[in-house]
Amino acid sequence: MFYLLRHGETVWNTLGRFQGQLDSPLTRLGVEQADAVANLLRAEIGDEVPSFEMHVSPLGRTRETAERVQRVLPLASREDARLMEVSVGCWDGMTKFEIDMEYPGKLDGSDVFDWYFRSPDGESFDAACARAESWLADIRRPTVAISHGLFGRLLRGVYAGLSRREMLELPVPQDGFYRLGEGTFSLVTGISTGRQLASATE
Repeated sequence: MFYLLRHGETVWNTLGRFQGQLDSPLTRLGVEQADAVANLLRAEIGDEVPSFEMHVSPLGRTRETAERVQRVLPLASREDARLMEVSVGCWDGMTKFEIDMEYPGKLDGSDVFDWYFRSPDGESFDAACARAESWLADIRRPTVAISHGLFGRLLRGVYAGLSRREMLELPVPQDGFYRLGEGTFSLVTGISTGRQLASATE
């Protein structure tokens, strides 16, 4: 069994700007979300903390979230680049509006869930899923993973054997986390700390 967390809300999340493998800091709400999730996780794993390790995407927003978690849970932590967000290449750091203006026609026929893979130089869906498969294959002990919205969708989808469309339509909350075990996953959440984004602009 392992647990999958998404980082708290960031400045670019509030602007609808896709971060990809670029970065922006947590907002005040994002810090509150990270603290709330840390306390939920502490209640969830309790006395089992010594048996867990924590794997963290090396991007700043996930490291900042991990630091908040470690304030209440003394988890041994290591960074793993396989947990990084999906990159949309030259579109990293842009909004959908900006992409549509600078790359006319590239988003034609896409929707809120699948536009990420229209980038001319971004990471492919298959490559991102291969990263998820590689990370999952290496899990040997109870683990807490801190990752991102879009990649977290793919990680859960690969784990549960979902179709591409099913993966991309999965929710990406920042005020809870997912418990994964025996090929399924479930959301663990408490009282919301604020608004929740409908899509991953991680």
